[in-house]
Amino acid sequence: MSKYWIAVASAEHTRRGGTGGFMQVNHGKAAPLRRIHPGDGVAYYSPTTILGGKDRLQAFTLIGRVRPGDIYTGEMGDWIAHRRDVDWAPSTDAPIVPLLEQLEFTAGKANWGYQMRFGLFEISAHDFQLVAEAMGAVL
Repeated sequence: MSKYWIAVASAEHTRRGGTGGFMQVNHGKAAPLRRIHPGDGVAYYSPTTILGGKDRLQAFTLIGRVRPGDIYTGEMGDWIAHRRDVDWAPSTDAPIVPLLEQLEFTAGKANWGYQMRFGLFEISAHDFQLVAEAMGAVL
């Protein structure tokens, strides 16, 4: 049975993965990727446009399904990151604010962004579908 995940990274970083057909989380760590399996759905939430930036993008920026295959390494300049391949769906950025009361993982929570600090967390199929619809993605 498929699971659904929110990964967190700047929009700049998600777009690299979108172009390359891969995902990585938590600065390239392998351990979080071991929780994700082929067929799982993944949506990226980007709090900012650029890592460390002061802008507040607060939008879902990429969505897709994990492809068959194992975790592998890829170069990121002067360091190595662990990755998984993903079939990213054509989509547009979707701000989270209009969805806050509809998403199960944020509804009624004043500190809805707290769990984003972990970089990867599981969500319900309902929430994944709402995000996909907001992004105009067909999965």
